[in-house]
Amino acid sequence: MRFVSYGARRELATALKAVYRADTVQQAEKAPDAFEEQYGRDYPAIVRSWRTNWERITPFFDFPKDIRRAIYTTNAIEALNRQLRKALKTKGPLPSEEAAMKLLWLTLRQATARWSMPIKRWDLALKQFAIRFDGRVAV
Repeated sequence: MRFVSYGARRELATALKAVYRADTVQQAEKAPDAFEEQYGRDYPAIVRSWRTNWERITPFFDFPKDIRRAIYTTNAIEALNRQLRKALKTKGPLPSEEAAMKLLWLTLRQATARWSMPIKRWDLALKQFAIRFDGRVAV
């Protein structure tokens, strides 16, 4: 979405959902073509990005929908990274690497205290992980 103006992001995000919410790889392969027909002239960088990275995206469709939803739910990760960057940035230069590690540890403790919302439908995804990765995921 970095190639898109703020006002057009919602519309384009909706159009791109057809790609990553597709049930099969075959359905997903048709979606970039439809996106390109509608938005390709205005946003060629997005189309090029999807085409260039397509081989990296397709293994994603080997997983059931419940696992895919858990995989692409990155808001929590991004929020945590933002908190860690902010903690280091606002303190200025630290005297040692150990001081930075302590600051990050304290920031992580504060962040985990605020975690209250589980990933939607995590129980279904966990069961799928247990089936798919037998012996590696405890249920």
